[in-house]
Amino acid sequence: MSEAPTIEGPHYLVGGRRAWLIFAVGVLAYALAIFNRTSLGVAGLVAAQRFGISASQLATFTVLQLLVYAAMQVPVGAMLDRYGSRVLLLVGTLLMTVAQLAFALVPGFWGALAARFVLGMGDAMMFVSVLRLVALWFPSRRVPLLSQLTGQIGQLGVVASSVPLSLALRHVGWERAFLGAAAAGIVSAVAIVLVVKNTPVLTPTERAPLDPRVIGRLVREAWREPGTRLGLWTHFTTMFAANVFSLLWGFPFLVRAQGLSEEVAGTMLVVMSATMLVTGPVVGLLTSRWPYRRSDVVLIDIAAIATIWSIVLLWPGRAPLWLLVLLAVVTATGGPTSAVGFDFARTMNPAARFGTSNGIVNVGGFVASLVVMGLVGFTLDLLTPQGGPGFGLTEFRWAFATMYLAWALGAFQILRLRGQVRHLKVDEPAHYAGLIEGELPRYPRRSRDPRTARTPRRRRRS
Repeated sequence: MSEAPTIEGPHYLVGGRRAWLIFAVGVLAYALAIFNRTSLGVAGLVAAQRFGISASQLATFTVLQLLVYAAMQVPVGAMLDRYGSRVLLLVGTLLMTVAQLAFALVPGFWGALAARFVLGMGDAMMFVSVLRLVALWFPSRRVPLLSQLTGQIGQLGVVASSVPLSLALRHVGWERAFLGAAAAGIVSAVAIVLVVKNTPVLTPTERAPLDPRVIGRLVREAWREPGTRLGLWTHFTTMFAANVFSLLWGFPFLVRAQGLSEEVAGTMLVVMSATMLVTGPVVGLLTSRWPYRRSDVVLIDIAAIATIWSIVLLWPGRAPLWLLVLLAVVTATGGPTSAVGFDFARTMNPAARFGTSNGIVNVGGFVASLVVMGLVGFTLDLLTPQGGPGFGLTEFRWAFATMYLAWALGAFQILRLRGQVRHLKVDEPAHYAGLIEGELPRYPRRSRDPRTARTPRRRRRS
């Protein structure tokens, strides 16, 4: 099958050397963003001493970053469709560079909090920008796998934020360590300017003015597409458990409720990162090979995660180590599976809405993570008496039971929405055939006229 692009006009070769070079620069910029996002993990205790803050104030840094990240996704998506990946990758990298520079030098809590706010803004621009580059620079059959690789290579930022940054903090101190992170941002920004190009098309296209009305129109058009909403609920349902476990509540659950040492509990988080690296390409191959069974992959993974949590929470007494390792492994698979949500949005939206639709999808997992984190914390506080011995196994069991509310809501929405994309096979046979064969038309057109729309008798899975 021909791999020539369907974009008209003079262009670079889709999937050629230029495409791979742009992919390399984009994915390394995203890995740097992950490094910046997670850098506080190993620097938390040092930050508490440097700024003279409590544990709750320290947690505010992470919560604020996630709030800003989630709130920025829709406007970032609209800006991405207007200005392209090159501008947003550059702006995002520069914002994070300024944030790390400020974090290295500010003396107090409020200045550091402002720095994390700016870092969250920059971080919000990175992942969806790289996904848009992948969708436009590579043949459709490769996009699911490369989208997964983007997320998994980005996990190298987690590794860099643990070992190298920890050594830097120990040997060269706070200021030099974070100044080094800012210097890496400058190098990445230069590479983006020199290498990244928005699309393979050589002739420039006319840009519509960006104002609130344009943003609103893009968001409305993307939201009306069932594939966008299916992607949002996929991201919502599969991602939150891994975030809740790895970012906040997993470590205290393993140490306080399950009686593991801090070293073993920390190793569990490394196991989760390794699992994501291994399972990401597998999920990408499955979704590219069977694109009309993607929601089956999602629902099977949701069932597996909910099942392993049920076994652990219902286990009499403390769970054995092997079961806790299995919990970490299965929970981590939700990270790669959440990326299937972006694939739903990509295949159900024209290229002109890639940024907006991906931004809407990306909101799902982070909103779910914040809500469930809050529910777990609220339940723990509710069940723990004032001045009591602290969170125990029983309290954590009830607290983590709140996750089933999110799983049930998300699974219901996925089952409902995947039936709404069944019109493709009847109404858009060329688009359907292209999706099955791995060569998706770049600009699918769908009838919006209810008088001409046809409704198939049998449900087709997506």
